[in-house]
Amino acid sequence: MEIRELSENDIELVCRHREEMFRDAGRTGDVLQTMTRHFRDWLRPRLIDHSYFGFVVCDKGQPVAGIGLMLIDWPPHPSHPTTSKRGYVLNVYVEPGYRSRGLARELMQLADAEFGKRGIQFAILHATEMGRGLYAELGWSGTTEMSKVIPI
Repeated sequence: MEIRELSENDIELVCRHREEMFRDAGRTGDVLQTMTRHFRDWLRPRLIDHSYFGFVVCDKGQPVAGIGLMLIDWPPHPSHPTTSKRGYVLNVYVEPGYRSRGLARELMQLADAEFGKRGIQFAILHATEMGRGLYAELGWSGTTEMSKVIPI
């Protein structure tokens, strides 16, 4: 298997992986198609300007896993007191037939290395139940973050 960087040509792959990731996490219905349509519009310029970056694992040229990465603006914080950026990991997805082979682990290790190259010392992610065990094994821990959906 080979690993390559994401490119702007991967927009449909990233959109499909994101939708499947949420489907695997139990989300269903029209909301996923609506999300994907809006996500595609959001993603396109970020792939072009490389503010959304990451990696794809391919088996004989066929994408089988991927990870998205971003740098997000965040005020200096006790976890990163000298920098105003955090790494953000999103859209980690491995095709069902390729799971339990260490691909997500390898992608997460590439993310750590990429953040390190960019001077990022602190990163966050939102974990599905499926990913929690792996992330914990890799040194990720829970935070005090809470969330709320605001009716509009």
